Amino acid sequence: MKSARLLAMGLLISGLVACASTRPVLYPNAHYLSVGKNVAERDIEDCRQLARAAGARESGGRSGNVASSTVIGGGAGAASGAVGGAITGSPGTGAMVGAASGATYGFLRSILSPARSSQPNPAFANFVNRCLQEKGYEVTGWQ
Repeated sequence: MKSARLLAMGLLISGLVACASTRPVLYPNAHYLSVGKNVAERDIEDCRQLARAAGARESGGRSGNVASSTVIGGGAGAASGAVGGAITGSPGTGAMVGAASGATYGFLRSILSPARSSQPNPAFANFVNRCLQEKGYEVTGWQ
C-alpha cells in the first residue's frame, strides 16, 4: 500500500513538472544589458499578462491531451484485456486489468512526452514575442 501511495505521489509531481510553463529566452542585446535581468523578467511577465488579457491561452491544451491519451489507452487496454481474458476464461477480469494498464500507459506517455510540453501555444508565444520586441528585446526562442 505504501508503494502505491509513493507511485501516485511521483505521478502527481511528474504531472506538475510536465505542465510547467515555458518562457522566452532573451538575447543579451544593448537594451537587455542596459536594463538588467530583473527588469527584463518583469517585462516578460507584463507581456505574458497582456497576452492572457487579450485572450491568448498560454497552454496549447496539455491537460486535454493528457486526458484523451489516458482514455484512449484505457479503451485499448480494456479491449485487448478482454480478448486475453476470453482466451483464459476470464474476460471481465482481463478487461479490468487491461483498462487499468492501458490507462496508466496512456497517462504516463502523455505527461512524459517532451515534444508536447516544450512549446507554448503559438498565438500566446507570438503575442509575447511582439510585445517584447516593442520593448526593445530580442527573443531567441522559448524553453
